[in-house]
Amino acid sequence: MASTVTTEPSKDSSASSRPGYGQLLRTRGAWTFLLPGFAARQPFAMLTISIVLLVQHTTGSYGAAGAAAAVTGVSMALCAPYSGRLADRYGQRAVLIPGVLLHTLSGLTLTVLALTHAPLWTVFAAAVPTGASVPQIGPMVRARWGARLKGSPLMTTAAAFESVTDELTFVFGPLLATALCTAVNPAAGLVTEAALTLLGGLLFAARKSTQPQVAVAGHARVEHASALRVPGVRVLIVAFLGIGTVFGGMQVSLAAFTESIGEPGLNGVLYGTFAAGNMLSGLVCGAIAWKVAPRRRLVVSYAALALVASGLWAAHSVLVLAGLGLLVGMCIAPALITGYTLVDDLVPAGARTEAFTWLTGAVALGQAAAVTIAGQLEDRFWGGAGFLVPMGGTVLALVTLLALRSRLETRPRARTVARGVGHRVPVTVD
Repeated sequence: MASTVTTEPSKDSSASSRPGYGQLLRTRGAWTFLLPGFAARQPFAMLTISIVLLVQHTTGSYGAAGAAAAVTGVSMALCAPYSGRLADRYGQRAVLIPGVLLHTLSGLTLTVLALTHAPLWTVFAAAVPTGASVPQIGPMVRARWGARLKGSPLMTTAAAFESVTDELTFVFGPLLATALCTAVNPAAGLVTEAALTLLGGLLFAARKSTQPQVAVAGHARVEHASALRVPGVRVLIVAFLGIGTVFGGMQVSLAAFTESIGEPGLNGVLYGTFAAGNMLSGLVCGAIAWKVAPRRRLVVSYAALALVASGLWAAHSVLVLAGLGLLVGMCIAPALITGYTLVDDLVPAGARTEAFTWLTGAVALGQAAAVTIAGQLEDRFWGGAGFLVPMGGTVLALVTLLALRSRLETRPRARTVARGVGHRVPVTVD
């Protein structure tokens, strides 16, 4: 017979009393991992667009550029969850240091191969370790928050803050990469990405005091199944795949559209508009005391995303495209934030880092597929044909989400209940 205990109210029911961002940021030691973590998580946002712009410049083909970026994205998607598992088992520092060094070396190798017009297969070969070694800083930062706060009400605020930080990354990363590649040198984006990975990653790894403790022999340890065994996580992965198609399709198609009208410099402006909508919406969503259940919020926000993304392909003017891009960005943030919030409700604590990396990998995989397909469409049809990809990706994901939304319902499960400072008791509930 399973025990029954009274636990704290759900996130939504207690949202009105949720501590604010200011209190969260005053957490002791927070800034020591937040600042280097922000620099080290830029690769995820900079990598795809940097490869697309570099390879397109050296080959003249968006198809080849999209394929190279796709190899990177697929490698990252496949390896990210295993990186999370290794970090849980051996510690973040043990995974980060070799990973950061490998990523920097392989990224610079890819750059040299592209600039010297080496055979395309060698670029693809270098793209594999480049993607596989992208440091999973976002999930690691979330794990550090968990280690510092240990069940505090601030955990809800931390989850919202991290989602907003992800949105900020998607604002600054692509903008920086695009500006460097177009205004400085086509290789500048990838070189800067590698430098930020090295500097930020090593500084982040150096903060051992904030790293979650690794379970050692002799300590009680609860075995937990893979996060993939949670049905709701699989549904969220499909939703995040659709979001990835928006990022990938927008990156390739905006570059192709602005080039087709003879204004390549507008690429950064248009993507910045899209990213600004994403960021502003993320800031608002993270601050609102929501009373609507997360599952309903996800369905509504995703329906809005699919609707707006379906109009991108028909935009033939810069102003219309900027307006639609702004709306698309505003719809993405609520879906992302709600998805990460649902992970906290659906997944046991011992598997959440892995769950977060699955969602991050899903975005990367969707992005990889999108840049490949969008690149082929741009090469074969009109400038902007790649916008069909975000429409297809979000509509298919929405259909799946609607059909399987019942799996996102929170069910009682094994959980850990705080019993005073320093004591955490595992309790099983039916």
